[in-house]
Amino acid sequence: MTALSSSLLQALRPYLQASAWRVAFSGGLDSTVLLHLLAELRQQQNIPALMAVHVHHGLQPAAEAWPAHCAAVCQALAIPLQVCRVRVVPGASQEAAARTARYAALAGLLAPGDVLLTAQHADDQAETLLFRLLRGAGVRGLAAMPSERALGTGRLVRPLLGCSRAELEIFAREAGLSWIDDPSNQSLLHARNYLRHRLMPPLLARWPQARISLCRTAGQMAETQQLLEELARQDLQGTCPLDCPDWLDLPALDLPALQGLTEARQRNLLRCWLASFGPAADYRHWQGWQALRDAAPEAEPCWRVAGGQLRRAGRTLYFLPEGDWSISPMPGQRPVWADPGRPLRLPGNGLLWLSGPAAGQDSLEIRYRQGGERLQLAGRGRRDLKRLLQEAGIPAFVRGRLPLLYAAGQLVAVANLPGYSRAGWSLVWQPPRFEVKKPFR
Repeated sequence: MTALSSSLLQALRPYLQASAWRVAFSGGLDSTVLLHLLAELRQQQNIPALMAVHVHHGLQPAAEAWPAHCAAVCQALAIPLQVCRVRVVPGASQEAAARTARYAALAGLLAPGDVLLTAQHADDQAETLLFRLLRGAGVRGLAAMPSERALGTGRLVRPLLGCSRAELEIFAREAGLSWIDDPSNQSLLHARNYLRHRLMPPLLARWPQARISLCRTAGQMAETQQLLEELARQDLQGTCPLDCPDWLDLPALDLPALQGLTEARQRNLLRCWLASFGPAADYRHWQGWQALRDAAPEAEPCWRVAGGQLRRAGRTLYFLPEGDWSISPMPGQRPVWADPGRPLRLPGNGLLWLSGPAAGQDSLEIRYRQGGERLQLAGRGRRDLKRLLQEAGIPAFVRGRLPLLYAAGQLVAVANLPGYSRAGWSLVWQPPRFEVKKPFR
C-alpha cells in the first residue's frame, strides 16, 4: 500500500460502516486519482458500495465530451457512474453559482447513511484560506473547508485534505492515468485561478512551507470556531425569553440577558444563533444590532439580516424569517369563513380554528386592524382594541396580522386572546410556521 493509499484509508476509517460511498467525479486530476485510489482500496479492504457521480454544468462547449470520458474511466474500474445535469442560475459569480448548483444536485442524491467523497486537497485548502482572508472573513470563514460536514441527509467527506496536489500528480503519472484539463482553470478572471497561478507560486518560492502553514492555520481556526460555538451555547442557556407568547412560534432571545454580556460575546452569540437561519451577518452590518439593542423601549427598531430580520418587543428579541413574516396582511382583506367547522387558511398568515357554541354562526369574516376598533367586554364595557393588545403584551409587529373575528359586522373575538373575546367565542390562530433546519442549541 502506497503512502497516499494509507493516508486515504486512515481518513476514511470512520466511514467504513456507511451505507454507500458516492464519489464526486469531474474527470479532472484530483477526482481521477481519488477514484483510482478507492478502486485499489476496494481490492484490499471491505468498503461500502462505490458509485461515481459526474455533475454536468454545460457551461462551455468542451464540457460536452466529459461525461463520455468519465463513463469510460468508470467502466474500466467497474464503478457505476451517474451523470447529473444541472442548470446554473446566472449570478455575480459564475463559480459560486456553479458550486451552489453542484452541491444541491449532489445533496439530492444522498440517502441517509450515504457519504459523498470529494477530492479537494491541501493546495485547495491553502487557497481557500488565503482567498477568504483577502475577503475579510472571520474565524468561521478562515477555518476554510471542513474535513467533513452534513450534506442533505448524508455526509460530505474530504479525505485528501492532508495531501498536496504534487503528490496526486506523481501518483497519476506513475499509474499512467489520463484526466480532463478544464480550460476554465487557466482563466485569470476567476479569483481562485488568479490566486493559484499568480500569488501562490511566488509565495511558495519565498516560503516553501507556506502551504503547510496555511493549512495548519485553517485547522486552528476550525478549533477556535468550535470553542466560540461552545461559549455561545453556554451563553444561550441564560437567554431564554420570559415574556414570549407560547403560541408565537418564532426564534427568540431574552434581550436584557443578552445585553448583560460583553459586546464581543453578544456578537458571538448572535453570529452563531443567526447561522441557524441564514448566512452570517457581515461585519459592516453590526451597527444595525447596536441601533436595535440601544433603541428606546417604546421604539420599534428592525435589523435586517440574511434570511430575515430581528425585531424587539419588550424584553424579547425575535427573529422573523423571510416569506410570510416579511409581508403583513393587507388591512382590507376580509376572508369569509364559509364553514366554521373547518380550519380556515389565511393567505400568508397561518391557520384559524373556531370552537365553542358560536361555531355554527353565519356571516363570519376575518379582518385585520385598521385603527379605531372597539370591543364590548363583559363587566368592562367597550374597550379600545389597541389598548387591549398593549395590555396583553402582544408584540407590535404581530398586532397588524392578528386575526379579528367579526359576526354580522361586529367584532366578537381576537385570536388567541379568549379573555378579550365575547362570551362563547374562542378563536385559535396558528401563525405562519418557521422550521429551523439546524437549530443552534
